[in-house]
Amino acid sequence: MSVFPGGVALSDLEVYDWEAEDGCRGGSPHLHTASSEGYVVIGGTGGVQTLSAAGFAEHPLATGDVLWFTPGTVHRLINDGDLRLLVVMSNAGLPEAGDAVLTFPPHVLDDPDAYAAAARLPDGAERAEAARARRDLAVRGFAALRDAGPDAVSELHRQAVKLVQPKVAGWQTLWRSTVLAETERTARRLALLASGDERALADAQVSRVASTSTERGHGMCGMLRAWEWS
Repeated sequence: MSVFPGGVALSDLEVYDWEAEDGCRGGSPHLHTASSEGYVVIGGTGGVQTLSAAGFAEHPLATGDVLWFTPGTVHRLINDGDLRLLVVMSNAGLPEAGDAVLTFPPHVLDDPDAYAAAARLPDGAERAEAARARRDLAVRGFAALRDAGPDAVSELHRQAVKLVQPKVAGWQTLWRSTVLAETERTARRLALLASGDERALADAQVSRVASTSTERGHGMCGMLRAWEWS
């Protein structure tokens, strides 16, 4: 079975309506270390706040908007009313394997065990409360980063790389077996087409995958419904 077109992953996100300490409603600020992320707004209104070397910015979101950003961009979704997104992630499998780093305060980011404990969500009735506490901790770290300026973002990048570095060898293996393999299949198909060889079309197939869960789960930014990425 082939991977989803482009080697991307899809999820259907209902952004949290939980109010944070600063009065904004929304998700947990974080960045991705290896993958780009795109939003297709399919309902409601809101925005995304970003931090990068270029500084702080706010980007409004309304139904029909499409916005994306590259690895290292800190992003925080804001829900002004029933914001719902189709989220497209590059490098399917890597975000699920820990590509994201939440903007916890520096003392948490500098301690892998403390970070893991703060990021972990328990099963059962306490999960929603833990997801909200995780969001609030990330928002506090985000606010400090926003106020401190570009140098603080550089320090966050250093901490993020240190946290994910032990996982990267596994990511490389996964990426080679999915995204790179799909790219190489395209290269072979183009070569056959260029030579007029109909075998370029001989492996035609149709694929369908089920949702990973019958119910939405607590993600970083909202209630999430995802599909298998391969």
